[in-house]
Amino acid sequence: MITADYPLHAHGKLLLTAEYFVLDGALALALPVRLGQSLDFGFRISDFGLEGQKAMHWRSLDEKGGCWFEAKFSPENFDFSEATDPAIAERLQKILQEARKLNPAFLHGPDCGLWTADCQLDFPRLWGLGTSSTLIYLVAKWAKIDPFELSARTFGGSGYDIACAGADGPILYRLENGKPHFERCDFRPPFHNSLYFIYLGKKQDSREGIKNYRQTVDGGRWTVLPELVAKITVLTGRFLAAQTLAEFEELIREHEVLVAETIGLPSAKSLFFNDFWGEIKSLGAWGGDFVLATSDRPMEETRRYFNEKGFEVFLPYDELVL
Repeated sequence: MITADYPLHAHGKLLLTAEYFVLDGALALALPVRLGQSLDFGFRISDFGLEGQKAMHWRSLDEKGGCWFEAKFSPENFDFSEATDPAIAERLQKILQEARKLNPAFLHGPDCGLWTADCQLDFPRLWGLGTSSTLIYLVAKWAKIDPFELSARTFGGSGYDIACAGADGPILYRLENGKPHFERCDFRPPFHNSLYFIYLGKKQDSREGIKNYRQTVDGGRWTVLPELVAKITVLTGRFLAAQTLAEFEELIREHEVLVAETIGLPSAKSLFFNDFWGEIKSLGAWGGDFVLATSDRPMEETRRYFNEKGFEVFLPYDELVL
């Protein structure tokens, strides 16, 4: 069916430190995850009644292989037809069009008659591990263009998620004069067996979170933003260097207080887990997706605590982080 030698793959992401502040130059510690998204592409001449037509057939598949979106796109201008969700088709059209602008040869020319693209997730769509960022990265690699440039032209954001998509382990990431800079770092602390990820069940819109942060900061409430950015950068370095669980938990408390005071939202621990014996760290936009939990008690006791509160997705650190 698909004639590509192998699918392209991109890793999902979690942002351990500097949520929101990474937009203003703070140093962030970001964690690529084992789960991500793959893109397989090639020529197909017999399926879907497309013989003799010039079209690209796109399918988006969930982690179980079920098709949750599909559409046909014209190779001339990426107009779409027969889309199962027009809003999603419009967003994908924008990505493909911008990729063509960056590389005019992308899916263009007399030999680009009938293309197929199958894009499959490794994780449930609502988990917030990077459905959009992995898609941007995959299309950019397919089009042989800069994924950061494609991201800036489409979804925006800091770009840490784009860096995670192609990384093979934890990274330190920051924006300098609006340009991404990142490097591989060693982050697998001695207490990694005491770290767990819990899904809160509310997928967050990162763009909406960024908008709210910008309204708060640009509205003048936080005129000492450079000082706060510097504090977060120092905290990131301390997170990376922490050798004990107690030290790590103290850093979580400091970080959560700084972010909570800046964006004017309560922490996840105060909202959902105020009787939990460990610490809770939000990861990325506050209010949903995954949180990090620390626990010095046995894994099954810790799992039981969250399960009894209705949070079923409980993943040990090594099971998720690349």
